[in-house]
Amino acid sequence: MLSRVAQNIYWMARQIERAEDTARLINVNANLLLDLPRNTTFGWLPLIFIVGAEKRFFEKDPHRLADEATVVKFLISDIDHPNSILSSLAYARENLRTTRDTVPQEAWEQVNSLYIYARDHLPTRRGRFEFMRRVIHGAQQINGLLAGAMSRTAAYSFLWLGRYLERADMTTRILDVRSANLLAHADQVPAQSPSQSQTQAQSQTPAPEQAEQDPFESIQWMSVLKSLSAYQMYRQQVRLRVGGPDVLKFLLQNDSFPRSVSFCLKQLEAGLRELPGSASSLEAIAPLKQRLGDAAVPELAHEGLHEFIDNLQISFGDLHNQIAAAYFAH
Repeated sequence: MLSRVAQNIYWMARQIERAEDTARLINVNANLLLDLPRNTTFGWLPLIFIVGAEKRFFEKDPHRLADEATVVKFLISDIDHPNSILSSLAYARENLRTTRDTVPQEAWEQVNSLYIYARDHLPTRRGRFEFMRRVIHGAQQINGLLAGAMSRTAAYSFLWLGRYLERADMTTRILDVRSANLLAHADQVPAQSPSQSQTQAQSQTPAPEQAEQDPFESIQWMSVLKSLSAYQMYRQQVRLRVGGPDVLKFLLQNDSFPRSVSFCLKQLEAGLRELPGSASSLEAIAPLKQRLGDAAVPELAHEGLHEFIDNLQISFGDLHNQIAAAYFAH
């Protein structure tokens, strides 16, 4: 297979996944803000950090206001932002257009139709939810067509690698940004005098502030799950109130959920085994899987999570570089 074809298929898969994930992220954030108190400090800026675009967002104006309208436009339709939904779909379409003979005709038609829809129906605030729904469903239709009608050749393996590397990266980005404030808040337990401690121990009644904050903390952890379409599968396996350590463990180490980091790494390993010359890339995955499997997530929830996730993301970048050097540089 030509390196150009392999590279285009790989990036097409990443860009379709990126568009879907960004659309879901916007919808979930909008719904979350409806559930939180009006005076909450939670807003739209975290989405810029999740997609890693803070430098580009502020480069023209360091004091740019990160309000709903500005952030949503940046993430959906800003053609100067290469990872906006519209840009991602445009790049995916172009990558597939030049290699369309490698995929089923129906898949190409769906990619083309989804891009044209996104280009011609950029949403108003009222129509935003439907726009996101169409993008998410369109991306899922593309994946379904490819899974159901594409031969398991080298081209499919590169599609597989792109999809699951992008998923793993997005899962860690969401966890890193979303958990930072939540875990910091959970660790901030006010100091109490001995008499206060004794009184609370006798009554076993939470302080009014804690009783008020806990439901909102749970809602925010639920939004983390929903950002990855994980809420229902999480509740099937974890029959407790939604909480930080359990959410982290599920999204990092669960072996059966398709967007957990552990699952994505196993799929990356499986895809690489189908390709010749993958020894160096497989060697890069092995210690990554080991480190993830050995991690004591409950302890990380209290200290060291950011550093742990940062190291994962660096490893994902290294893995991408290994794949590019082995297959795209010729």
